[in-house]
Amino acid sequence: MSSLKTLTTAFLLLVALPVYADEPASSNLRTVEDFIAAFNAHDSRAMAAYMAEDVDWLSVDGEKIAAESRGKSALIASMDAYFRSCPSCQSALLGTISTPGRISAVEVASWQGESGPKSQRAISVYEFSDGLIQRVYYFPAEK
Repeated sequence: MSSLKTLTTAFLLLVALPVYADEPASSNLRTVEDFIAAFNAHDSRAMAAYMAEDVDWLSVDGEKIAAESRGKSALIASMDAYFRSCPSCQSALLGTISTPGRISAVEVASWQGESGPKSQRAISVYEFSDGLIQRVYYFPAEK
């Protein structure tokens, strides 16, 4: 009987642990979803509400990591310029993987090109600190 009690307790602990571990991940996922919604509204100031003051936006290409912008003010200015250059640009999350401190996503960017609708996919990783986006790593886009 005591082995059944031990097995039951172990099972309950295994089932309960992921719930606690997923709480920050699910909160961070909501943050990324809201961040993408603000992006789709072309509202850089709304995007800024989800960013740490010293946020980094980084492009990863092979062995190189380049800082596209550093700091919230620089990212707002960068997004404003981007939205002016691409008024039809939108983004959607195709799939995500969550850990307590990061959200990895396949993002599909879409826009209206001269010859019709265009789209591409890229992998992004959102890193969190105190519930805010601290770093965004973007990998090269693929069609």
